[in-house]
Amino acid sequence: MKKNLRVSIFGGTGYTGVELIRLLLSHPYVEIYQITSRKDKGKRVDEIYPSFRGILDNLFVSPEDADLKNVDLVFFATPNGIAMNYADDLISKGKKVIDLAADFRIKDKSVWEKWYGMRHKSPNLIDEAVYGLPEINRDSIKKSQLIANPGCYPTAIQLALIPLLEKKLINPSNIIADAKSGISGAGKNPELKLLMSEAEEDFKAYGIGGHRHLPEIEENLTKVCGENVTLTFVPHLVPMVRGIFATLYVECIKDFKAQDIFNSFYVNEPFVDIMNADVCPNTKSVRASNFCRISFHKEENSNRLIIFSVIDNLMKGAAGQAIQNMNIMMDYPETSGISHIPINP
Repeated sequence: MKKNLRVSIFGGTGYTGVELIRLLLSHPYVEIYQITSRKDKGKRVDEIYPSFRGILDNLFVSPEDADLKNVDLVFFATPNGIAMNYADDLISKGKKVIDLAADFRIKDKSVWEKWYGMRHKSPNLIDEAVYGLPEINRDSIKKSQLIANPGCYPTAIQLALIPLLEKKLINPSNIIADAKSGISGAGKNPELKLLMSEAEEDFKAYGIGGHRHLPEIEENLTKVCGENVTLTFVPHLVPMVRGIFATLYVECIKDFKAQDIFNSFYVNEPFVDIMNADVCPNTKSVRASNFCRISFHKEENSNRLIIFSVIDNLMKGAAGQAIQNMNIMMDYPETSGISHIPINP
């Protein structure tokens, strides 16, 4: 087991980058070697984020000045389209890469380019990248140099659907995903709709013409199911900071006990909590933790099953899951640095 793993964080000033810093500072096997930021280069990290005062004295460096020779692993907590410019060179030099953006999540290059509106600059790495959902791809993650960290909505939705689709218990073409996210999921860039006076006491759908996470969800569920999976996906923005609440409506095509299916599938998973039927999870129960909590309700006299899935979008939906993937890649205990109890209130 390698200790003192040296890591770089590209994009250390966004919400996921800051969450990575917070988690890695308490990781027993990791040294944060450098953190990049163009806007804040030369400034102390704890000057921008006083929560790190007395704990971290690093200066932000520009990406161009980053010393990548002396690091073992690089996290990209950057916008879409950044990691693909660096990944090929890093991997050729034996470095490991975890991309928290979407550059390598979708295997179909033309689909990715359509949804993200840019040309993919490392198409040779698309097939090499492993989709970093540990509950499904743990063995592949362990052997990989390049991890595509899943999106927040896809994580919550897929963990709720995979046990049923894998066993072909539900109709793969009749799925509705109604999902809500806290405003941190929209990122840190200042936008009118994210101002407190706009977002507070408001609740709205967005991306109704098609959200970028839809092809990611459908492609990966199709791979699991072995047949084409399509779903209606409607995301919503709600006036809270952290959290994803996904409600899934599925059509059962066989008789089964959902409690038994979910309990069996996730029995050894440290971060998936299967609750009793008809006990609805809530986002605060996973806040600042890497847990996903799942429950369900079977409608009487109907073949409709309703599944509830909650995660913290910055943890299991981003930074926490990225570190879970890092732990698997490095053969560390999987819960290292991310076994935090949810905070309340």
